[in-house]
Amino acid sequence: MNTLNALTREAKALANGEPMGNLTAPETAVARQLQICNACRYCEGFCAMFPAMTRRLEFGKADIHFLANLCHNCGACLHACQYAPPHEFGVNVPRAMATVRGQTYADYAWPAPLGRLYQRNGLTLSLALAAGLALFIWLASSAAAGAADFYAIFPHNFLVSLFAPVFLFAVLALALGVRRFWRDIGPATTGAPLTGPAAAEATHDVLRLKYLDGGHGEGCNNEDDAFGMSRRRAHHLTFYGFVLCFAATSVATLYHYAFNLPAPYDLPSLPKLLGAVGGVMLCMGTLGLLRLKLQRHPLHGDAAQKPMDYGFIGLLFLISASGLVLWALRGQAQMPLALAVHLGSVMALFATLPYNKFAHGIYRSASLLRHAVEKRQPNRLGLGGE
Repeated sequence: MNTLNALTREAKALANGEPMGNLTAPETAVARQLQICNACRYCEGFCAMFPAMTRRLEFGKADIHFLANLCHNCGACLHACQYAPPHEFGVNVPRAMATVRGQTYADYAWPAPLGRLYQRNGLTLSLALAAGLALFIWLASSAAAGAADFYAIFPHNFLVSLFAPVFLFAVLALALGVRRFWRDIGPATTGAPLTGPAAAEATHDVLRLKYLDGGHGEGCNNEDDAFGMSRRRAHHLTFYGFVLCFAATSVATLYHYAFNLPAPYDLPSLPKLLGAVGGVMLCMGTLGLLRLKLQRHPLHGDAAQKPMDYGFIGLLFLISASGLVLWALRGQAQMPLALAVHLGSVMALFATLPYNKFAHGIYRSASLLRHAVEKRQPNRLGLGGE
């Protein structure tokens, strides 16, 4: 009788959207909506989240964290759902998943207080940090006015000593957060080890941004129920632009230490080619993402995360634009100011990397890896023809 009463209380709490057991209110909202989705299954052919959902009858905290980061927020399920607002069930999977995703970035952040701080004040913190660092660097560079290149302003070893600790801290903080996330979702996704074929499939899906095609190949919804590939293209430009810029820095480091070829470099050197192409792509991608974000349907996503989104987009644009301007102003009087803006924005990005929107790519990749592992295991439910 006590068990029946407990189950009744849990069912009422779930139906009313009240926090249940160890679940937060956003997690309870996801659990409630996924119970409805699991009964309907109209969207089963959409993104990876829905096939993964059908392998579950109950949704614990680890399941919800896994599924929330597997969701790509393409918006297709919202416009296809017969129970979406204004229906009394109020099923809005994109918003519910986005809210929990934002929660996971703060929950798994290391150290946790920095994650919560960025979640609340992402835009202000990013811009204030970039501006403060740029001002400090500009004041420090004033003694070298008229220098022909930025190594004449700041020696290479000084820049390495300045940026390496910040970058290594960001890598450490991200690694610790993702390790906790991986350990939590592992048992919820059969606990089977990662295999070569699963890793290859997940890598393919990550590099192609497969599930930004809406799961049906026509793309995402943005401002209305029309499908389009603009969101996927903007993400591709941003992602691969960032990769090329990082590759340019890596190749330049190799040139400096392995071949004794110090910067600055000119065209057609490989670091300059990678940096120029990557910078242009990053500018185009971030401007595209900003435009899409401003036009996005109000029911898509979590409005509370907009400062985090804008802060990340703004920093990436500032880095790419200031890098291109720095190249154009090399040897001119305005070059130290451009250098200060560029270095300040790069350091601000590194400092906030574990807590800003960059983390969503890491957690989503981890979820896609676990999804690729889970789908290769027998379905424990054994329902229907499965």
